[in-house]
Amino acid sequence: MALELLEDFVSKVPNLELVSACSNAIEATSILQNNKIDLIFLDIEMPEFTGIEFIKSLDVKPLFIFTTAYSHYAIEGFNLNAVDYLVKPIPFHRFLKAVNRAQELYLLKKEENSHSTKTLSSLNFIFVKSDYENIKLNFADIKYFEGLKDYIKIFSTSHKPILTLSNFKKIEEKLPEELFIRVHRSYIVSLKYINSVQRNRILIDGVRIPIGQNYKDEFLKRISG
Repeated sequence: MALELLEDFVSKVPNLELVSACSNAIEATSILQNNKIDLIFLDIEMPEFTGIEFIKSLDVKPLFIFTTAYSHYAIEGFNLNAVDYLVKPIPFHRFLKAVNRAQELYLLKKEENSHSTKTLSSLNFIFVKSDYENIKLNFADIKYFEGLKDYIKIFSTSHKPILTLSNFKKIEEKLPEELFIRVHRSYIVSLKYINSVQRNRILIDGVRIPIGQNYKDEFLKRISG
């Protein structure tokens, strides 16, 4: 019931897009490893381990808002830098206030990181670890990334396909947004190397890459200018 209420609230806020609703922290961990998540609504009393333990376990923490029936956790929640602490039953106006606060923090964080991102993209390359060496790849040479469980396969003009132990979240953070776009849960492509778009597929050098339903609108918006 709590998940259904939050899903309903999220659907009413234009600035929010629901990526997943998880019933425990283990499910959420998998989502975070494979998606770029900006905000989490998080209960404290959950199966396996608590919301507080879950947040403490994350190396990179998205913004998060606790939603719980237990007000006595509030101090610990705020000590973890929670955006807000919503006590059930949650009225919509209180939910909306927390979302607005999260958006302000998100925009501030984005502005603070813009300079470091520009510096990183100005390098025009990344290093990826494969076997026992770190390989330098120029952004201009990378065609696309393919996810294979815990590994990512990188296709480029300058090397044979490279297999690296990583996940899409880490890779996405290193790529300049103006050059690359996520088109599927298992694919990131370079806009430069797209030969054509055929319904729900992208063609790059004869390889047909699927366009996921969750990524289709953003992709079509980017290629339409």
